[in-house]
Amino acid sequence: MKTDLTDTTASKVNKALVQGRRAIGTPAVGMVLTLVIVTDEENAYDALKAANEASREHPSRTLVVIKRVSRSPRDRTTSRLDAEVRLGAEAGTGETVVLRLYGEVINHAQSVVLPLLLPDAPVVVWWPVNAPLDPAKDPLGSLAQRRVTDTYAAEAPVRELDARAEAYTPGDTDLSWTRITPWRSMLAAALDQVTCDVDAVEVEGEEFNPSCELLAMWLAERLEVPVKRSLSSGPGLTAVRLETSCGPIVLDRADGTLATLSIQGQPDRAVALKRRDTAELMAEELRRLDPDDTYASALRYGVNRLNSADTGGSPGGTATATKAAPVAPVAKDSPAGVAETLAKKAADKAAAE
Repeated sequence: MKTDLTDTTASKVNKALVQGRRAIGTPAVGMVLTLVIVTDEENAYDALKAANEASREHPSRTLVVIKRVSRSPRDRTTSRLDAEVRLGAEAGTGETVVLRLYGEVINHAQSVVLPLLLPDAPVVVWWPVNAPLDPAKDPLGSLAQRRVTDTYAAEAPVRELDARAEAYTPGDTDLSWTRITPWRSMLAAALDQVTCDVDAVEVEGEEFNPSCELLAMWLAERLEVPVKRSLSSGPGLTAVRLETSCGPIVLDRADGTLATLSIQGQPDRAVALKRRDTAELMAEELRRLDPDDTYASALRYGVNRLNSADTGGSPGGTATATKAAPVAPVAKDSPAGVAETLAKKAADKAAAE
């Protein structure tokens, strides 16, 4: 069932929800949370499709906030709210309201969303694209217990990770972090099978993939060893190599579906490690609404390394996480190099005399 409301208000949208539930014979509300999706018209369809699939596991009221761009000065001063109320088969296992905001009301989206939140239920806000630099201080983000962003959709993912670390507030999370959950589980299980010390790690993956950076940060923070970041053609993460005192441990996924786990002294094993779609990632995120301390510590650990690493000036360059930043050698023909050479010759002459 779908109801279109033009130039409406939040109270009329609530009334349409109640009438729609009665019309389809489901007056009782059995939803567990409110999911607010803040997106644009271009990405609204894919985001809503993913949310509907995730609602099979987490029945929810989904509010899609689309801020429409006004084309003329007159339109910018005219406020209007259009809404689509979807129930039944149109909305998965919950309820969906698509809100299109025009004019001045764009700057006050929280006043439209607030009356539509489920009472006494958690609120999750998700930005599929164009997330604010500080989600917790965003007017819509301040309404939520959980704020989901995706640095993979940013133009400069590594710089975006830096901004996320500076503005981190408990409750923030990133789908780029959710993507590496199977990798973290598999690597932890592999290390549980051996009693060796890890000396070094190499993480291999695409250049502009923040999941690779986050995995490198997590390993560096947890193992306290140098972590090298190397590039591959993908897709996504392709391999992690652990150098241990008992021999190498390698988790290699070349095709994005099936990985091979190699442990010294054991036969190679094939493990399922497929790349998951957005609906699966959102379903995982909605299973827990408490702060993710592991994500926070990994994110904060890696930022210093990202800031000090040489990225060659590229907007999403790679970084190498190590215990200490390497000291660059002094060029012999530089002023500092010449001074160093003269001082060394004077010291050698004094020693000879």
